[in-house]
Amino acid sequence: MKIRIDALRASFENLGVDGVYLTSRTSHRYFTRFDNEDGALLITKSNAYAFEDFRYIEVATNTLSGAFTVIEPKGKRSEWLGDILKREEVSRLGFEDLSMSVSAYERLKLDVSATLVPVNNTINKMREIKTEDEVLKMEKAQELTDKAFAHILTMLSPNMTENDVASELEYFMRKNGAEDKSFETIAVSGEKSSLPHGVPGNIKLKKGFLTMDFGATVDGYHSDMTRTVSIGKADEEMKKLYNTVLRAQRSALEYLKAGVNTKDADWVAREIIYKDYKGYFGHSLGHSVGLEVHEMPALSPNYNAILVPGNVVTVEPGIYIPGKYGVRIEDMVLICDNGIKNFTKSPKELIEI
Repeated sequence: MKIRIDALRASFENLGVDGVYLTSRTSHRYFTRFDNEDGALLITKSNAYAFEDFRYIEVATNTLSGAFTVIEPKGKRSEWLGDILKREEVSRLGFEDLSMSVSAYERLKLDVSATLVPVNNTINKMREIKTEDEVLKMEKAQELTDKAFAHILTMLSPNMTENDVASELEYFMRKNGAEDKSFETIAVSGEKSSLPHGVPGNIKLKKGFLTMDFGATVDGYHSDMTRTVSIGKADEEMKKLYNTVLRAQRSALEYLKAGVNTKDADWVAREIIYKDYKGYFGHSLGHSVGLEVHEMPALSPNYNAILVPGNVVTVEPGIYIPGKYGVRIEDMVLICDNGIKNFTKSPKELIEI
């Protein structure tokens, strides 16, 4: 905790602030390793405060004391927060501009006399490079995801519904140690597989492609994987489409390493797909993962950054032909000096059920 607090303090001069007030659930967990969706933190030049309500005060006191002064706020925020800001001589206060609503911002302006300064970009940049501890948690989450895929392969049949598939994946991950699913599981078949973020329904699996996009959460950290299988035998056209996505993904994985430009990485996969399927790969190649499923940097034609060791990104090219079918293959990898460490172990060759 102290390392992250000190790293944030080191940015105060550049940000032009005397302290930072953190109100998002993600930042609360990042700086404290303690999950409370209603908690708030104040980090000043000399002290750090954790504001926790009655439901969490006992756990927070036992967990955070030493790094934070834990306070159960009572009364008006303008009083308990205002008093501390005055005592700590905070005249310019950083706030989370990308996660705070307009109404919350307006209330904060009324509650404090300090000038409010946006700081989310700085905090997000801190979170881009994962520590060894964070990497281990995501590896564990992906291990559960791989096991869930192996499990579902033993069960898949045309008699299952899309909801059956999604529910079984989620149940298996929770039963085997996941804190939660990473996001709403995608399991869509037949013509619905052309929908990159299709919603599972209470309908039997249709002949053709079945795309499953799912992940587990371990101690707040996410995994994210997609696999596409064929319900029934795949025809030659389906095989060509699938193998194009697979070739694009493997080429991108081979290209990735520290020093690579995110736009260039996207193009490595996109160029292969565009040879025969231009216009059918509508999303980015990938995104970073951590305490949130979608973080920066992104492997995108619209995002220009250089990958560094410690970035964790997905590599997920896809082809989607409206009204017909679609394929996506996704791994999650750690960027290293001379390549990648791929957390994802599930097979990628076309599987026919």
